Amino acid sequence: MRRLLLVAVMCGAASVAQAADMPDLPFLRGSFTEGLSASRVNWQGFYVGGQAGYGSSDAKFAGSNETMLATLLDHNVIQQMQVSQWNLGLGGQSARSSAFGAFAGYNSQWDDVVIGLEVSYVHGKFGGASRATKELVSGSSLSDGFFHDVAVDSSASISISDMATFRARAAYAWGCFLPYMFGGFALGKADITRSVTVYDAVSPTINGAFTPLATLSATDAVHNHLIYGYTAGLGVDVNLVGGLFMRAEWEYIRFTSQVDTNINTVRAGLGYKF
Repeated sequence: MRRLLLVAVMCGAASVAQAADMPDLPFLRGSFTEGLSASRVNWQGFYVGGQAGYGSSDAKFAGSNETMLATLLDHNVIQQMQVSQWNLGLGGQSARSSAFGAFAGYNSQWDDVVIGLEVSYVHGKFGGASRATKELVSGSSLSDGFFHDVAVDSSASISISDMATFRARAAYAWGCFLPYMFGGFALGKADITRSVTVYDAVSPTINGAFTPLATLSATDAVHNHLIYGYTAGLGVDVNLVGGLFMRAEWEYIRFTSQVDTNINTVRAGLGYKF
C-alpha cells in the first residue's frame, strides 16, 4: 500500500511540476493541454508478467455421490427405502493456499479507454474432503419379506492444483493507474475421488437379530481431470517506468464439476508491456 501511495504522489508531483514550469500565457494553453494528452501512459500492446498471491477455496460436496449410489443399488430391494435419495450428510470444506503463476495479454487503447484480452495461470493447492455415514431401519418389511438395517458410508474429495483463466478486460487509464474489471471462462486440473459403501442386514422381525449381507461399494477416482467454470474480478495496473508496471488483483473462480468449488484469490504481480 505504501508503494502505491508513493507512486500516486510521484505521478501527482510530476503533473504539478509540468504545470508550474509552463508560463500562464493564453496562446500557449492549447499547446499545454495537448502536451499533457501526449504524455498519457501508453497501455496499448502485448505484455507479460509474473504473479503470486493467497486464496481460499470452498468445496461443496452435497449431492456429489447420489448418482453413483443409485447406479450401485439399481434393482436392489433396498431401493424401496429410497436409499439413493437419502441426504448423505456430505458438507462443505474450506481450504487456504498460496499460489504463484504468470499472465500475458494484449491491450487496445482509445484515449483513456483500454480493452484487452488476457490469459492468467496460477499453481496452488485448493480443495478439500468430506465424509459422512447414515443408517436407517425399514419401518416395514420389504418385498423380500425382511426388515432391512441399511447404513451408507460416503466420502468425496477434490484437489485443484492448476488454474488458467481466459478473460476479457475493460479498463480506464487515469494518470499512471489502470483500474480494470474482467470476466471470462476458467479451466482447472483436479484430482477427484468419490466413494460409497452400503452395509445391509436383514431380520424377519423389526426387533429380531439382523444378519449382515454382502457389502456393496463403488469408487470413482480421476487424476489430472479437466474441470471448467467461469471467472470475474477487479484489479489495477500501475505504470512504474517505461513499460514496467505492477499489479494488484482479486479474482473469483467457480468450477462446476462433480464437486462444486468456489475459489477467491488476491494477487500481486509485476509485468512488462512491449
